[in-house]
Amino acid sequence: MLIALAALFVALTVLFGYALRGWRLDLTQNHLYTTSRGTQHIVASLKEPINLYFFLSESAASQFPAIKNYAVRVREFLEELAQRSNGKIRLSVVDPQPFSEDEDRASELGVRPMPLQQTGTQLYFGLAATNSTDGRDAIPFFDPAKEEFLEYDVAKLINQLGNPKKPVVAWLSSLPMTPTVDPETGQMRDPSTLYRQAQELFTVRNLDAQNVKIDPDVSVLVLVHPKALSDAAQFAIDQYALRGGRLLVFVDPWAEQDRSGADPQNPMAAVSADKSSHLEKLLTAWGVDFDISKVVGDQELALQVGSRPGEPPVRHLGILGLNADSFNRSDVITAGLSTINVASAGALAPHKGAAVKFEPLLQSSAQAGLIPTSRFVMLFDPATLEDGFKPSGQRYTIGARVSGEIKSAFPDGPPAGVKLPIGQPALKASAKPLNLIVIADSDMLADFMWVRTQSFLGQSIAQAFANNGDFAFNAIDNLSGSSDLISVRGRASFTRPFDRVNALRAVAESRYRAKEQELETELSSTEQKLTSLESARNDKSSLILTPEQEKELDRFQQEKLRIRKELRSVRAGLDQEIRQLGGTLKFIDIIVAPLLLSILVGLIAAWRRRRQQAAPL
Repeated sequence: MLIALAALFVALTVLFGYALRGWRLDLTQNHLYTTSRGTQHIVASLKEPINLYFFLSESAASQFPAIKNYAVRVREFLEELAQRSNGKIRLSVVDPQPFSEDEDRASELGVRPMPLQQTGTQLYFGLAATNSTDGRDAIPFFDPAKEEFLEYDVAKLINQLGNPKKPVVAWLSSLPMTPTVDPETGQMRDPSTLYRQAQELFTVRNLDAQNVKIDPDVSVLVLVHPKALSDAAQFAIDQYALRGGRLLVFVDPWAEQDRSGADPQNPMAAVSADKSSHLEKLLTAWGVDFDISKVVGDQELALQVGSRPGEPPVRHLGILGLNADSFNRSDVITAGLSTINVASAGALAPHKGAAVKFEPLLQSSAQAGLIPTSRFVMLFDPATLEDGFKPSGQRYTIGARVSGEIKSAFPDGPPAGVKLPIGQPALKASAKPLNLIVIADSDMLADFMWVRTQSFLGQSIAQAFANNGDFAFNAIDNLSGSSDLISVRGRASFTRPFDRVNALRAVAESRYRAKEQELETELSSTEQKLTSLESARNDKSSLILTPEQEKELDRFQQEKLRIRKELRSVRAGLDQEIRQLGGTLKFIDIIVAPLLLSILVGLIAAWRRRRQQAAPL
């Protein structure tokens, strides 16, 4: 009977291994092993095969447990995607050996190794992908620090190869970003670095502010300092948003780069001109409040700027260097950034009663407050902004992601003079959810805020010292993807800290720290007195200690031993509750849980036996 039961167990195990292959039950707190619906739809909608090449140096990775564990997670995730794709994703796992063809193949596909200084070897841990039209892309190295965005990075890679066409970006700017004639010098002005790089990454179409026409194939609409747009232009933007269009909008309470009203004969004309931009009608309909009369000042994030010739730099409360604490780490746009510089930025807030989802991306510190925009007009000494400034203790939102269902900003229909094409009615509500990223600053796109241009061998090379450009391209890249890709956000980390243990350790440390410091102070005092008596014993002028001094010396030595013993006991007590917790868990896992399971099985067996006995013959 035992042999038969063992054979049956092995047979069932093998059978279930094949019959239930791919079945999973994710009981983790944040569903870490469950792919999002967006990723599932991207994989299911592939129209052509995608080849994935997972390069992993097994022997090198085994030297680093963190990387080895993460590599297992990456491989399992890739295998799950391949399994869900109905054969559209072909996964190959490659262990590139030194000086092999696999190593050359990894380099050719864009996977870069990480040199290991300890052994002199190289660690490959990346992913390359190709499609049927010779398209290729790669994740050069899986950074464990970006573990939360593993799903997004892989889904983005697959989506780009499944849809290799360059996204179309419609661009409307009131700032001098495109090649234009400088009104002050009369010479041709080069395009801004951000606009030039955008042309390399996307298909950019410039829009005429007087006649805004957004083609159906536009993936993202970028509005930079949209100043004094006509109702007809705003209506076109409104209809684009209601159709499910994606928008990246930079408004500004005071745009330093706004040269409107510039007159070579009167330089002060441009200084005193209105430099604000506000899509009040549209932003309100989209669930966003923005006040152009206030600028965010921040004592903690304020940067130093030059004031007057010959004088030292001063802090400018309106020019801020946003740091890691200012970014939304759970959003793919801002997660990998370190610093963004903004100038005279405004504050955004969700509109009361709006049904949209308002998620801050960029925020000030708590040492911030609002400064009237009028104080930035003809501001010659930035130090004067400190006069009367009081932080409110509130963090102000400078950039936000807005999504959801919206109503039209033109509920009464098209404005006068606007005619819609035949058969195209004016939308009054969202046909598809809105996807909007709005920033209350446009100066952040100016070259001097984030990039330094140097000349090398007759060519201009841009060197970024801030992540302003990265933020803009991340936003466009994210918005230009499919709705499925936008829905894929950062996941919780797979590295789960022992929160209960850490909390116990923090409480224990606070409880025993005072006693430990008291004992250390007492020990130090005792050792000083003991040293003083020992020196008296070795002093030639004093050949022998008095009985009282000998007694005192022995007492101090005993006191020193007592204090050191008590100090060791206190330090050992730091982990006492943690050890008790470990013992409790072991007791539950080894004794309580099997006992409860046995009782439950026994009750079920007794219940079934009673039912069988009660059943009529």
